[in-house]
Amino acid sequence: MTPKVAILAGGAGTRLTEETETKPKPLVEIGGRPILWHIMRHYYRYGFDQFVIALGYKGEHIKRWMRDYSSLEGDMTVRSSSGEIVRHGSECVDWTVDLVDTGQATLTGGRLKRLEPWLGGSTFMLTWGDGVSDVDLRALLDFHRVHGKLATVTAVRPPARYGYMEFDENQVTKFSEKPQTAEGWINGAFFVLEPGVLDYIDGDDTMFEHAPLERLARAGQLMAYKHTSFWQCMDTLRDKYVLQKLWDSGNPPWKTWS
Repeated sequence: MTPKVAILAGGAGTRLTEETETKPKPLVEIGGRPILWHIMRHYYRYGFDQFVIALGYKGEHIKRWMRDYSSLEGDMTVRSSSGEIVRHGSECVDWTVDLVDTGQATLTGGRLKRLEPWLGGSTFMLTWGDGVSDVDLRALLDFHRVHGKLATVTAVRPPARYGYMEFDENQVTKFSEKPQTAEGWINGAFFVLEPGVLDYIDGDDTMFEHAPLERLARAGQLMAYKHTSFWQCMDTLRDKYVLQKLWDSGNPPWKTWS
């Protein structure tokens, strides 16, 4: 059975206030589509079509977008006298999406814990609603199933914020404009998790990135899938501009679908 995909989409996005005063961060648009749509399209490209989205800040906006996406995508004919609507050539993707209110102030671990009744009691995927990547999700799932531990995190090298240089005394011998850093791996999300992971979460005030992952690591139950290709989160307005520029190039590296 194909695992469900949990997406945490409840944060306030305080470092993107120019955008998030009126909408939740997962609805900030890249190329005219919410970043949430980009994330879901990437999962769908690998055969994942069942989603459970944890809502919080301005969650009603995500509900409204999902409803409108399914009903307004593509061309349509409206017969005003009867209210009949005929849709034509819709490109709407065939997703099944559970939209779950997980509280306004709940932290990431608490949001995930609240999704437990919706996850089916089996292996599931997890990511945040603000980051895109070209990670091979099937290879990630295969890696998880082979090692047999409770949790797999996708480890990434973050992109450098500025140009990188190497020197021979004062002479520049290598220059690379905003490469991925050569050292240091960070949490890139795109997890694969077993239901037992939820036992490591105490409640609403738990950050998943803190005590649960630390405890899983100490217990030898956390494995890393090292992804060396594209990954980018959207924490700031600058990050949004970077992603928009990549989209406008016509070949955004996270666009794995046709």
